[in-house]
Amino acid sequence: MAGGDFSLPKARPSGPPYFSRNQIAAALHQVAVLLELQGANVFRLRSYQNASRTLGSITEDLGELVATGQIFEIKGIGKGLGSAISQAVGEGRWPSDWVDLHNNTPPGLIEMLGIPGLGPKRIKIMNEELGVDSIATLKQAAEDDAIAGLKGFGAKSQQKMLDGIELLARFRARRRLDVGLMYGEAFEQKIASIDGVIKAQLAGSARRRKETIGDLDVVVGVLDEDKEKVSEAILALPGIADVKGAGDSKISLILDTSIFEGGFSVGHIDPNVMDAIGGEDYEQLESGGTIDAQVRLVTPEVFPFTLAYFTGSKEHNIVMRQRAIDRGLRLSEFGLIPEAEAGDLKGMAAAHLSLPAVDEAEIYRHLELDWVPPELREDTGEISAAGEEALPRLIVPTDVKGALHNHTTLSDGDATLEQMADAARNIGWNWLGIADHSPTLKVANGASAEDLLAQGRQIKQYNEAWLNEGVDFRLFHGVESDILEGGKLDHPDDVLGELDYVVASVHAMTKWKNRDEVTNTEELIRCIDHPATTVLGHPTGRILQGRDGYEVDMFAVIEHMAEHNEAGRLKAVELNASPYRLDLDWRLCKYAKTNNVPVVINPDAHSIRGLGDVAYGVMTARKGWLECDDILNSLSGEAMTARLS
Repeated sequence: MAGGDFSLPKARPSGPPYFSRNQIAAALHQVAVLLELQGANVFRLRSYQNASRTLGSITEDLGELVATGQIFEIKGIGKGLGSAISQAVGEGRWPSDWVDLHNNTPPGLIEMLGIPGLGPKRIKIMNEELGVDSIATLKQAAEDDAIAGLKGFGAKSQQKMLDGIELLARFRARRRLDVGLMYGEAFEQKIASIDGVIKAQLAGSARRRKETIGDLDVVVGVLDEDKEKVSEAILALPGIADVKGAGDSKISLILDTSIFEGGFSVGHIDPNVMDAIGGEDYEQLESGGTIDAQVRLVTPEVFPFTLAYFTGSKEHNIVMRQRAIDRGLRLSEFGLIPEAEAGDLKGMAAAHLSLPAVDEAEIYRHLELDWVPPELREDTGEISAAGEEALPRLIVPTDVKGALHNHTTLSDGDATLEQMADAARNIGWNWLGIADHSPTLKVANGASAEDLLAQGRQIKQYNEAWLNEGVDFRLFHGVESDILEGGKLDHPDDVLGELDYVVASVHAMTKWKNRDEVTNTEELIRCIDHPATTVLGHPTGRILQGRDGYEVDMFAVIEHMAEHNEAGRLKAVELNASPYRLDLDWRLCKYAKTNNVPVVINPDAHSIRGLGDVAYGVMTARKGWLECDDILNSLSGEAMTARLS
């Protein structure tokens, strides 16, 4: 339950069954944990744990098991628990002792259960020995060095608790784009398949492809006569941990990881990133995580207006509303309504007066604007551009023909050179760049000069074979070099001269974060000036929800790169597409574009699956106003060869 709400979910209004199998299993788990906090009999505790595991693994319909009485025949579920489960599922009422257990357990103790690695047994000890009764008092006790002295704890456990508190705070704030989209798209697809749903679409920051997402908004088009039926069907979907509210037109709920039919996995993460985001503790939080979601049910006529309104951003909507006012119109989630006709009518009462719109594009046309792609709706000049027919033709995934920054088993990747090349060909790319780590980054098993050059000879052999076979694919050979003191690169010049390109990246984050902006900026500029530097990798070093980047004036860095490009020397800035980074930030992508500095979207793939992360880079590039000619990825293999040389 790490990262989620520790409470008994509300019953579905449509029941029975009033609760799903996953909800009952989760409730049993919660009761077991709360009993352990109270020091209950170990056998009673174990019965709840076993029942939770049993229900979590059965495939039969729980409602049917309860209705037929077969629930009592399941091994590990006795008469008492069987009756409690039957009451909850069949009547929509939780057993009174379960409710009392939740109500009588101090909220601060329940709050502490969200800290990764901290279980009820230790919480009970700290509560009894030190009076720790909340995350705040736990943090204070740890900072006062009071926990380390407890029997069975120690300094390492104490520091781990402090780290867990910080990680939990970051985790609860917002979710990364990839995680938010995983939840959002799974939920959207399930809603779209419900009978009576005409259309379902994600809105909010997920649709705008923000790098992090607070909660989910889904707009559902449905006829008035089908709203009740559709609402009940949504509330019966798997993956709902709790229902916070359900009305005629809005449902507020909490989703958990059981929404993913194939399970939830964070995939292969390189050691640098894994360390920054919290390692195994982060994986524990994510595997038991939840996310809030709001569903809005509207008629097809209102759907485009509601979708546009809840897509946002707030700033974009303000400018749109003012543009409507200037034309004697009132723009809202219900329609675009002539002010003179509306009078005192508001909301849905005035919706029938709205100008018609079958989609969002018609709303924009009514306001004499081109349709603005959701990614651009941040009030950064998009409305002026839409009024002047000057919006960019944003890149699309098929514009990507390859990427330069990828790793193999030569350093810290988990796929061989051959496997990475085959995977790139299978997704339709014309080329792939391999840039394994340089020796200084020992945690990533950085490649020696000898091994790097041997890899280059192997790449040359592959390229010759493909050429002879008439295969339109090639590998480019590079290295991801650490930026060393004085802006130097991590291999001798004669070794670098054998490569097609160099991705220069900062990995010594402690040193760079302890220096001022001027020093760091000058160091990057010196590295960019090195003749071998081709790409500036993950330019600010940030890890989303893990760490801030180091202090640097990226405007000055981009302007300096522009001077090189103007003189005919290729200096590209990376948009690292790993959803843990998305660095270059989308706000700076537009500045690179303005200064004619090429952007290269790189997945920084450490596995075959990691190549797919380029999709998040495309989303961010679109948000940064980038077009096909702004990215190196759009070049053919032949054109890329010429550009690198």
